[in-house]
Amino acid sequence: MTNVEETVSSPFDFAGGEVLLVDKPLEWTSFDVVGKLRNSMKPQKIKVGHAGTLDPLATGLLIICTGKFTKRIDSFQTEDKEYTGIITLGATTPSYDLETEVNHTFDYTHITEADVYEAALQFLGELEQYPPVHSAIKIKGERVYEKARRGEEVELKARRITINSFDIEKVEMPNVYFRISCSKGTYIRSIAHDFGKALGIGAHLSQLRRTKSGNFHVDDAWNLQDLIEKIKLHKTTIQQQQTNN
Repeated sequence: MTNVEETVSSPFDFAGGEVLLVDKPLEWTSFDVVGKLRNSMKPQKIKVGHAGTLDPLATGLLIICTGKFTKRIDSFQTEDKEYTGIITLGATTPSYDLETEVNHTFDYTHITEADVYEAALQFLGELEQYPPVHSAIKIKGERVYEKARRGEEVELKARRITINSFDIEKVEMPNVYFRISCSKGTYIRSIAHDFGKALGIGAHLSQLRRTKSGNFHVDDAWNLQDLIEKIKLHKTTIQQQQTNN
């Protein structure tokens, strides 16, 4: 495991390598965050990448690597993740979340809290999971969500994932508040969709936040705008030092 204090350093050395923890804002893509940070580092041409995509409608921990530390991205991606969020019962969407409109509704009034807790137990351990067709997986070089948006048939293979824990934190029908710890490659949207199936009704993911990835926690993450301001201040300081020398 990587020690957070050793990896998140200051002052910045973007070329030598930095790991920047960012609390991704709602409706931003992971690529948006990378692009914004890369632009803030100009005129230096710095290699920047992220260790694990978050959907635009998700918030929370995004690990950004710069310079030589981009070589660490693959190892960071293999770490287990933790998420909190809300599964809304009684309705499905094609994307399994709120990116698309509700396409089917179901009566959920007969579902009890006991039913919800019991259903969660079915998801513990190793599972075969089908990713959503509205996902960034590539088939023949094209993102499958692009095919889905055109109404094309998409066939995705099941993936082996592991759910370490699935805690129901609160039930306020039709909303189920949860916390999940899982292996890399787990689609929480698919968990929400399958959770509805397990209850015999529909469900979709209505809120998602990544709270942990390996030893990194969102509580240690930067607000994106604050980080950009810190980078600007860092550049100004470096320029002043160069002028004085």
